[in-house]
Amino acid sequence: MSVTTTQASPFPDLTPTTAPAASRRGMEAVVKQLGVLPAATARMALSPQVQDAFARLLGLFASTSLDATAREVLVLTVATRNECELCVAMHSAEFAHLGGTPGVLAALRDQLTLPDARLDAVRIFTLRVMTTAGAVTDGDLDAFRGAGFTLQNALEIVLGIATYTLSTFANRLTRAPVDIPALAPFHWQAPTAS
Repeated sequence: MSVTTTQASPFPDLTPTTAPAASRRGMEAVVKQLGVLPAATARMALSPQVQDAFARLLGLFASTSLDATAREVLVLTVATRNECELCVAMHSAEFAHLGGTPGVLAALRDQLTLPDARLDAVRIFTLRVMTTAGAVTDGDLDAFRGAGFTLQNALEIVLGIATYTLSTFANRLTRAPVDIPALAPFHWQAPTAS
């Protein structure tokens, strides 16, 4: 069931039977975790290297010293900026599952200042790293550190951006729909250009 309308994709929806052999284990792991095989995974599996890189980066980012809520703020910041409707829906659900407040979630989805100063520091620093291609100012670093984060965390922000740039770009390239029914309440549509 697709809860969003998307353009037809030239990328096939592979299965563990039709995917390249090197992609099958990763696909089966996703099915075991989610109970379904999302189109995003089915389409990314066309390139075992991309699928493997994303899985490895996910594991590395999850093991950083950034707490889970801060990681989700980063993901939602990257996903909204890159207009990945699937990622925004999926990570809105995860943010809510972690106990994130509805006000913070709404602000993240609307790309607004967050009512939580610490989490807003993550959002702002993530955007600064993205817009400057990493060439942030000393003031940017000082503001991030002043919110209780470390230089290690600053590097971990770069890892998170890399992880979710890969994901958002691949999902948009393959036109992956929001096809997990449980994500329907978290539907998000990229703002239209005025």
